[in-house]
Amino acid sequence: MHVSIDSAGRVVVPKPLRDQLGISARTPLEIELVDGHLELSVPNEPPAVIEGSHGPCFAPTGMPIADAQLRGVLEAVRERR
Repeated sequence: MHVSIDSAGRVVVPKPLRDQLGISARTPLEIELVDGHLELSVPNEPPAVIEGSHGPCFAPTGMPIADAQLRGVLEAVRERR
């Protein structure tokens, strides 16, 4: 696919590619120069648990949430009740 850079230096990732990668608006990406070309990737950061308005929740990081992490947050919410 061909894309262009606008006057602000932005590149639009075509929707079919975003859908394939499971990324959306506000998904953090890393950009690197690799062997003379640009490479975009989703950072390998584990999901972060933050304090939300209704208790613990996961911060959006673009990474899948593991079952153990989800269970831990559910247990923390149940303990608050």
